[in-house]
Amino acid sequence: MPPRTPLPPHRRLPLLVTADGDLLDELLRLAAAGGTEVELAADPAAARARWLPAPLVLVGSDQAQACLRARLPRRSRMVLVARSGQLDPGAEIAELIGAEHVATLPAAEPWLVDRFAECVSSASDGTARIMAVLGGRGGAGASVLAGGLAVTAARARLRTLLVDADPLGGGLDLVLGWEQLEGLRWPALTDADGRVDPPSLVRALPSRGDLVVLSWDRGDLLHLPAQAMAATVDAARRGRDFVVVDLPRQLDDAAVVALQAADRALVVVPAELRATAAAARVVANAAPHCADLAVIVRGPAPGRLKADEVARALGLPLAGTLRPEPALCRGLERGEAPAAAGRGPLAALCQRIVAELTGLPATGAA
Repeated sequence: MPPRTPLPPHRRLPLLVTADGDLLDELLRLAAAGGTEVELAADPAAARARWLPAPLVLVGSDQAQACLRARLPRRSRMVLVARSGQLDPGAEIAELIGAEHVATLPAAEPWLVDRFAECVSSASDGTARIMAVLGGRGGAGASVLAGGLAVTAARARLRTLLVDADPLGGGLDLVLGWEQLEGLRWPALTDADGRVDPPSLVRALPSRGDLVVLSWDRGDLLHLPAQAMAATVDAARRGRDFVVVDLPRQLDDAAVVALQAADRALVVVPAELRATAAAARVVANAAPHCADLAVIVRGPAPGRLKADEVARALGLPLAGTLRPEPALCRGLERGEAPAAAGRGPLAALCQRIVAELTGLPATGAA
């Protein structure tokens, strides 16, 4: 397989939510003055998928009531915008939808230009590459691959965060053999609804060297709010070099936020007919949220199903294959982190994937 060209720096654009043509023209002019492009949504339904990942959201006064009825999640850096002479949307509706400011044009034009310019600055500062991993069916090995990618990135001296977004996965700290390490788990962070200070997050989580892990505890199963995931991804992008997110097969709102933030996503599929059929549904749900989706095919192949046949059936590029590795399974049972020794099929695959996404030489991880 020829080497992939490193992806360009990831950048999320401000989101404008309005169906008022005159207001939209004014905001586009101000965004251009601030040096940024924007994403557009005429109503809350069109905005929902981009609501949390956007670095800044501007809601026109014409859509304030609609956003309130849509019950979009609360988020930081949201502004309610109106034009002078229109009915004042009022502080009450701004508070109800979670807007931090009410900006009235033309008086607020210089202030809004500064907010757009801040988005350009924060985008250039956020250099972390984000990789998402999900299984095509239960037991596919996605968590092991996610752990191997994180361990490999840390061995390459990349400041790495491994995020467990699958509440039914058993805990990535177990995959690494870190269950005894002190540090916060998801239940302590589920109230996060704004920007999280990256150094504080790193200090609070279980860590060894350059690798930090955010996983689940063994307590009661909790719902993971999308706001908490958005705040975590934002902090990781600003404070880490490489982020790996282990996603559930059934995407909830938090998983969608992580998938939309990912530079690349990998679906792990065993080389079996039924596994391929199950993975087709996972791919159908994931594809609308990530432009760079590829498949990893894991052996053995009882029916001699070939990796490229699995990839063609799913309509995805083949990112790699994994041969059976009995020593890896034995090591996991002993609490050894996957790919920790830098040898074997999993380690080799992880080295290549990390190199492709970061532009580092593959030998740097070994």
